[in-house]
Amino acid sequence: MLEDLVKKRAYIREAMDYAVGEEDRAEAEDLLDIYHEDRIGLTLLQEFYSYLPEAREDWVREIRVVNRHRGIFLLAAFTSRDRYLYLVSDEGLELQGSMSDGYLAEELLDFFGYERAEAFAAVCETPESLAVYEPVRLDEDICPACHAVTGELHELGCPVELCPWCGGQLIHCTCRYDQLGLDAISSEEELLQFEAILGEYGRIPYAPEQRPNFAVDGSEEEFGE
Repeated sequence: MLEDLVKKRAYIREAMDYAVGEEDRAEAEDLLDIYHEDRIGLTLLQEFYSYLPEAREDWVREIRVVNRHRGIFLLAAFTSRDRYLYLVSDEGLELQGSMSDGYLAEELLDFFGYERAEAFAAVCETPESLAVYEPVRLDEDICPACHAVTGELHELGCPVELCPWCGGQLIHCTCRYDQLGLDAISSEEELLQFEAILGEYGRIPYAPEQRPNFAVDGSEEEFGE
């Protein structure tokens, strides 16, 4: 995990050699330092400097949060030339175009809770009002492992999720076996059965007090292990 972040930072710095002018390099490096241990931020920076949207010299001066839901972030990269929208998660990244267009695909409007395209366009008209994206480990409103926001359900398998039966960590307690009457979960069908039982009983959504006092690497653990 840490080795991967080191490689990302090295790749970004190398790409900066071709994308950032000398006069802007120090500020570009400062932003990289802010997100030096943040996978979401580094993924965006790596994508930007690898494939410059305008195919010419440019640099990211700040990253702001347009929206976020169920571990997926809609972020705006503010550069010296424009503001670019990126859909980012632990699974990858996708450029959504320029914020000045005020456009987002219909399925994403629904996903992020915009009732109409005009509502999203209105957000794009006031970009300076958006909150600056903080590294996940510093933002108590976000689960450090699966990135669920306060009040949202964790991704199943998240090491931070609490068990509603015993109050311990759901991936480590034995309640899942007790509920299924099994010694182990060995199939997808059994996992789906447990997920249904868990949902019916009532899962515990993310809350800041669940955050561990140590870094969580975001990796999932199989319930059957």
